[in-house]
Amino acid sequence: MRLAVAVLALACAASSAHAQRFDATSPVTGQPDNPGVGQDTAPNGLPALRRRIPDGLSRDDGRGSPGGDATSGDQTGGDSLSSPPTIPTQTQGQPGVSQLNTRITSGGQRTGGSGTTPSNLAPSNLLRTRAAPPRRIGSATRRITQEVTQVPSPALRLTPIIQQPVVGVPLPPATAPVRTILPLLAISPALGLLTPGFILGTDLARAIPTDPAYAPIGYQFGSFTVLPTFGQSLGYDSNPDQTTRQFAKGSVALRTDASLDFQSNWSSSSFQGSLRGSYLETPQNEAASRPAADGVVRLRIDANRDLHIDAEGRFLVDTQRTGNPNLLAATGNVPVATATSRPLLAVYGASLGATETFNRLSVTLRGSVDRSEFDNARLSDGTIVNQSDRNLNQYSLQLRTAYEVNPDFSPFVDVTGDTRVYDLRRDTTGVQRDSDGISLAVGASFGLARSLTGEISAGIQHRTYVDPTLRDINAPLINAALVWSASPLTTVRLTAATGVTETTIPGSSGIFTDVATLEVQHDLLRNLSLVVGGSFLQNVYQNSTIRENGFSATARLDYHFTRWLTLRGTYIYQQINSTQAGSSFRDNTFLLGLRVNP
Repeated sequence: MRLAVAVLALACAASSAHAQRFDATSPVTGQPDNPGVGQDTAPNGLPALRRRIPDGLSRDDGRGSPGGDATSGDQTGGDSLSSPPTIPTQTQGQPGVSQLNTRITSGGQRTGGSGTTPSNLAPSNLLRTRAAPPRRIGSATRRITQEVTQVPSPALRLTPIIQQPVVGVPLPPATAPVRTILPLLAISPALGLLTPGFILGTDLARAIPTDPAYAPIGYQFGSFTVLPTFGQSLGYDSNPDQTTRQFAKGSVALRTDASLDFQSNWSSSSFQGSLRGSYLETPQNEAASRPAADGVVRLRIDANRDLHIDAEGRFLVDTQRTGNPNLLAATGNVPVATATSRPLLAVYGASLGATETFNRLSVTLRGSVDRSEFDNARLSDGTIVNQSDRNLNQYSLQLRTAYEVNPDFSPFVDVTGDTRVYDLRRDTTGVQRDSDGISLAVGASFGLARSLTGEISAGIQHRTYVDPTLRDINAPLINAALVWSASPLTTVRLTAATGVTETTIPGSSGIFTDVATLEVQHDLLRNLSLVVGGSFLQNVYQNSTIRENGFSATARLDYHFTRWLTLRGTYIYQQINSTQAGSSFRDNTFLLGLRVNP
């Protein structure tokens, strides 16, 4: 009995020495499995409660070497809190030996597995391809946020309407722009720098704005909107020289137009301008070919809530007709219908003013300087007609006081004084033509129910001359610029102006000029508009028998294919009946062309 017990005890001891271990190595990390939170791996490979760490020691102090043996108490892979999870295995093997490449045979044993734990710390190629991608640097929404907040929406570039942001006190609503009969010079005394031919020649030159759906879009350059326009027309001109019937010589007409409009998009203050130029080519009558250009640039500076400063620059280039009475007088009334070219006329100037507002009362003070230059005329026989005695400078000062009864009605009183100084002390006839003028006008600017807007004034003007042989001129003063929106499809415009125009006719102090224009636009379709209008001109030469009555009629049809392409057909009729021999003429012009707004 005692012998059997001893044999049994010896067998149990041997079995304990060779008992199967449960050291499992993770196929993912190549490290021993994590037995669980708060547990350690016992010497036999089974989970056991974690031993308490003595004070003063860290968990890393009790960490075994990677190649340590579990039977000697070394723990491969560190403690349970820092070791990655592993998958336990229940096969027999040496501690720390990887079994990633082993396979189970029919006898339950694994074959292969020649690697060790230190050489299997890195994941295999298969696990690398399945691993998560490297972490991206920065916020995942940064690019989306930048696109939304920093990149403008494409839809903003598709609107032709320029809206001014409201800052502080809201600005009054903008009314429809009013085109005066003389777009170059706003004040009536400057009318004396222009010729009657210019007034009729520029009639209806600027079209009424079309439907916004077909308005040009333009380009954005920083804080500016730029609207370029190009046009080419082909037609016929029955009298390009604008001379009497016996000297009239018709020709095919080729007209090239170009314009550039721009406007700032500032929250306060503004800078805008309009520049236009054209050239009329008459191949069958080269002497009648001529250029034409005009432009104006305006700057408004809002110094504060009640004070704003206005500056303006302007210019004009035009030609004189060969039958002009002033040219006939310079040549001793010899007909100059055979002149080789039409002499040029250039007018340019600038203005600077300020407007101060005292509650409903506003006071505007503006000073202007304008210069007028006339080119010499060349006759077919080689004779030069010198017109330097017509060159002059004009200096003017304008004071306007207005009171705003309500936002739609503001009466005003306008006082203007000017002086005209010629380059030459005396003209070719020995007369001093320097003069001083003053005008007083009372009027109002209004907008009745937003259907009738504009400005109208009336008064009197007086001009005195340095030379005692020239009599003073007293004449009525009337200015008007009205826009009536009869319906959403129909717009009517009326402009009128009076002034004293300069002349070199011997014995005549000046020309009292009256001019008025009426034009109507009707939209037959959204992209088809019809414009008809007419102008009336009357020139009365003071202390002379010369009288001129002029009439101009225009019909224009615009068909908009798209925003940037328009087909335009134009008919212009001009007529002047004069008591001066050789000054009357009639002219018919037909043009058909394309306008491009890129």
